[in-house]
Amino acid sequence: MPSNTKTLVILSAVGVAMLGLGFASDPLYDTFCKVTGYGGTPKIADDNLSEIIDRTVKVEFDSNVAQDLPWKFKPDQRSIDVNLGQSGLAYYTVKNEGDEPVTGVANFNVMPIKAAPFFIKTDCFCFEEQTIQPGEELSLPVIFFVDPQMDEDKRLNDVKTITLSYTFFLTEAGTMPAQNVSLTPS
Repeated sequence: MPSNTKTLVILSAVGVAMLGLGFASDPLYDTFCKVTGYGGTPKIADDNLSEIIDRTVKVEFDSNVAQDLPWKFKPDQRSIDVNLGQSGLAYYTVKNEGDEPVTGVANFNVMPIKAAPFFIKTDCFCFEEQTIQPGEELSLPVIFFVDPQMDEDKRLNDVKTITLSYTFFLTEAGTMPAQNVSLTPS
């Protein structure tokens, strides 16, 4: 094979590999963040089997809605105090103020970022898309705990408050299509 052809084949293969890596980077990064808590992404667990210890943190709740979503979304409580290892339960209220059904999904993070690996959710409305009918209002729960191992990390001795923040976005599917109803008897 001539030198120019060989170089072209190698460069083409590198280009295709880089393109493939570009498409895979977003899902790989999301998975990495969920597993490690990197970037303020809390961990997810099936259950809380932690020992409850005497250190208390205040968990504050924040809510946001993307501009293209006709929803009102707010926490039912501004904050709660929990001991490390203790399960906490908080509710958010969401209302569709639009005139058609809308499907949204909540993105979440934890601040300060260094506390994110220790903030663990066992159940959350953010685990799945939410479809809300016009005028409908829902109460959405989140169950969480702060891992008592946070107390062993001296870098986190200054963490007295953790903020759990959600932002609802319109899903790619967006609004649900109107149902076709036939008025002709079969």
